[in-house]
Amino acid sequence: MATDYDAPRKSEDDSESIEALKERVPDKLSGSTGDEDSDNPSSFDLPGADLSDLELDVVVLPAQQDEFTCMSCFLVKHRSQLDHEEAAGPICKECAA
Repeated sequence: MATDYDAPRKSEDDSESIEALKERVPDKLSGSTGDEDSDNPSSFDLPGADLSDLELDVVVLPAQQDEFTCMSCFLVKHRSQLDHEEAAGPICKECAA
């Protein structure tokens, strides 16, 4: 038996009337605002906000024996990523390509 995949599918949810769907959708013009107002930008933290009052705890590990810092991208990489060493220092495979 062949199936027409382009044909519209009907489910039990499709039998709901337009009036019933309208009742479930809140009226944006009614003037009532809920606690979760998505149009209120004051509830969002904007980039560049003053974060000077926050204190962050970060543990910085020293470079390990099997790591190096690429002198081109300045990322710490594993020794397996070493391509070559120049006068300035080691260069990783990604920067050498």
